[in-house]
Amino acid sequence: MTTTNKSRPKPRSLAIIVLAWLILQLAGIFSPPLLDDVDSVYIEVAREMLHRHDYITPYIDGIRFFDKPPLMYWLASTSMAIFGESDWAARLPLAIAILALFLAIYALGLRFYTERGALYSTLIFATALGPYLYTRFFIPDLLICLWLTLGVHTFLIALDRAAARQSALLTTLAFAATLALNLLTKGLIGLVFPLSFVVLYLLITRQTPLLRRLPLVRALATFLAIALPWHILAALRNPAVPMPPGLGLPAKAGWAWFYLYNEHIARFLGRRIPHDYGNTPIWLFWLYTLLWLFPWVAFLPAAIALTRRHLGHLYPVTVRQREAALALTIWSLTVLVFFTLSSRQEYYSLPALPALALLLGATLATADVTRLHRYLLLPLTTLVALICLYFALTAPRPAPNTDLSTLLSQNPDLYNLSLGHLFDLTGAAMGLFRGPLLAVAAGMLTLGLASYLIRSRSQYAANLTLAAGMTIVLLAAHVGLTRFNPILGSAPLAQAINQQLHPGDTILLDGELTSGSTLLFYTRQSVHLVNGRVNGPWFGSFYPDAPALFETESTLRTLWAGPHRLFLLTYNPTQRTRDLTPYAPVHTLATAGGKTILTNR
Repeated sequence: MTTTNKSRPKPRSLAIIVLAWLILQLAGIFSPPLLDDVDSVYIEVAREMLHRHDYITPYIDGIRFFDKPPLMYWLASTSMAIFGESDWAARLPLAIAILALFLAIYALGLRFYTERGALYSTLIFATALGPYLYTRFFIPDLLICLWLTLGVHTFLIALDRAAARQSALLTTLAFAATLALNLLTKGLIGLVFPLSFVVLYLLITRQTPLLRRLPLVRALATFLAIALPWHILAALRNPAVPMPPGLGLPAKAGWAWFYLYNEHIARFLGRRIPHDYGNTPIWLFWLYTLLWLFPWVAFLPAAIALTRRHLGHLYPVTVRQREAALALTIWSLTVLVFFTLSSRQEYYSLPALPALALLLGATLATADVTRLHRYLLLPLTTLVALICLYFALTAPRPAPNTDLSTLLSQNPDLYNLSLGHLFDLTGAAMGLFRGPLLAVAAGMLTLGLASYLIRSRSQYAANLTLAAGMTIVLLAAHVGLTRFNPILGSAPLAQAINQQLHPGDTILLDGELTSGSTLLFYTRQSVHLVNGRVNGPWFGSFYPDAPALFETESTLRTLWAGPHRLFLLTYNPTQRTRDLTPYAPVHTLATAGGKTILTNR
């Protein structure tokens, strides 16, 4: 087995990576408005954290909210404290973290491969479908990718230094810090993946004796110093309180029960209370993983073949090639197998994608992928381009000011999926997406046909063309998401309320909080929930200091007939108008995205 020197970064490659980030990430933080559900829920938690000056206990709508650890909230609240309480300011830290992730993938690629392989790996991740789509939501999974990439890299460097009998103090402490940050980002899962990787890698490579040369005690102290304070304070400030009987809860429960057991162990077993999330079938979870790698997934067969070759003993390989093949295989399979055996949603495979992107990057840098391009990518992209052109040219032109919601179908059984509303699209609705469809068609032809024609002359130019074509596709997807926003969010309705809102008025949401959670952020007001004591704020509502925000049909009618003005967001204005008219007049203030604001004044 031969050795190789670490590749060096190139300014041109760094410029390409930063340019991709500027176009795809930074430019996208200003639109669209926040989406209902987790996107606005997590950012509103950060905003309330900023106002309450309480950075230990998360709150939503004034109610304790224990679903997630605090790092994402801390980042968003800090940014809003500096730049103001806007949606773009809240999104900025995640965008910066994505740039750090791109550079971390590039740095790890430089360790494993040639500089060109490192560049390809980074562009693959930056322009793949899944990582881009899930930076459109304020969720922690891409931040997990950052800590995992840094953790794998610092661990491997620490092993190198231990094997050479050099000091591994800084790299070991850095690895411990990534563990702590992982834990503060998404809980115990942040420990499962990196520690499983470490154990498996050491066992397979038979390097466990090197652990004696690592400063493990100081690493543990670093980990505890970063991770332990919040956990201790959260438990102390949110002790167990009596729980109502008949709901499957213990007699007394607090943060420790809900966060440590219910949110982690019970979720893994599929027994979380309440069960407010979908469970993607195993076959579909793996299919989504391939989809998230589009269009680069076309080269996955070559990547698998190359990885098997580097793991075998029939061909000469470098130390780094063997190390990369083993490390990236363990990394990706640890994530995918874990969620195969536990509860899973369609995007839970994201932490495996940096490893798969690195494997694909090595393939593009060392193997001839012309046949895969010709027989897989070219037909697929051409087909997608033709479909997009068909809908763009044949979809009926909607009348001016047409509400998109009137052209969609309804599939409520799919709405617990993060992209479930996409199944509502119909042929008639495509007329509102003519521009994005044409752009997707152009992007598909660029990354398929154009890059294929270039590949015979220059693999480098072909791969950059492929990335450029996918950039066009992703920007078109962003425009489409912006046009779809009234369906997924309620910002226009919040703006309509703000124009009429006076002190003493009350905002109500017909249903659970996630069905209109953007109202909280954009109105800066508490929202009462009609028949909405479920899911997110449900557990926190049992604390004695929870505000009285939960209304029933009876209390809604009383409030409607009362002296104060009400604004009610509802998905069923006809039924609500019929129910409330006997108690006071019902006026329509605004309608958007299938939702209506009714008012009694």
